[in-house]
Amino acid sequence: MSVLVLLLAVSAACCLGFGFVLQQNAAQKAPLSDYLSFRLLLDLMRVPRWLGGLGLMVAGMVLGAVALGKGEISLVEPLLATNLLFALALSRHQTRQPLGRQGWAGLLLLAGGVSMFIMAGEPRGGSAVEDPLRHWLIIGAMVGAALVLTTYGKRSRLNWGPVLLATAAGLLYGVQDALTRVSGTLFSDGGLTELLTGWQPYGVLACGVSGLILVQSAFETAPLRMSLPALTAAEPLAGILCGVGFLGDRLRTDTGALAWEAAGLAAVVTGIVLLGLHPAMPCGTPEPRRGDLQRR
Repeated sequence: MSVLVLLLAVSAACCLGFGFVLQQNAAQKAPLSDYLSFRLLLDLMRVPRWLGGLGLMVAGMVLGAVALGKGEISLVEPLLATNLLFALALSRHQTRQPLGRQGWAGLLLLAGGVSMFIMAGEPRGGSAVEDPLRHWLIIGAMVGAALVLTTYGKRSRLNWGPVLLATAAGLLYGVQDALTRVSGTLFSDGGLTELLTGWQPYGVLACGVSGLILVQSAFETAPLRMSLPALTAAEPLAGILCGVGFLGDRLRTDTGALAWEAAGLAAVVTGIVLLGLHPAMPCGTPEPRRGDLQRR
């Protein structure tokens, strides 16, 4: 594994984790009338804390894109999932909660699961699948699942809605990561003209904006501990599926390796859930919602 890819991916995870916490701090005070609306982003743009969180998230996405350009998506995605560790670190600083057994268990499971998956699978590059039908089938399945989750999330916004929306956003971000990898290849092969004449960069933009609205709506209506674990778990799973499905990433497929890869991913998801439910994660304090964020 390239040390540069490791540093880029972990730096991206750090920016993403810190950015998510700052965004949720601001979004939880937004008016509920903005739920699942582009107006929510317009209102949040008036809040300096949210803008700082957005800047960190964008920085994380840029670093992640560079890492994806230099390494396999099946390698980078598990490393990006460690953003929850950095989110917990900032939240712990804000709440002064000790890690305790649950926090340490979640940390070890997440870090150990990522290491286990990478060591067992040995992700490596290969030839991307040229068949466009396979691309559209996998991407369509991810986007379709996100639409279904969003529909049900809209109906139960104060119950399971935030979890469903965050999961949908994670699926879109996983597709965005895959399309970012493809866009980088287009730029390397044919320059700016080749990039702008392909549909992939516009897919990156569409997934990014849609995912941002879903994430902020989830942050707005529930504690971070409900939304961030779902987001963090869904993105790498979708990204790995795209990587193996049509980007040409290869993993070891013998019985022993598959068993360890599955165990690694299970440990990652379990660790994410434990860390997301940790008391240090902001639980949100119900506050009167104001129609105009400028008054804050």
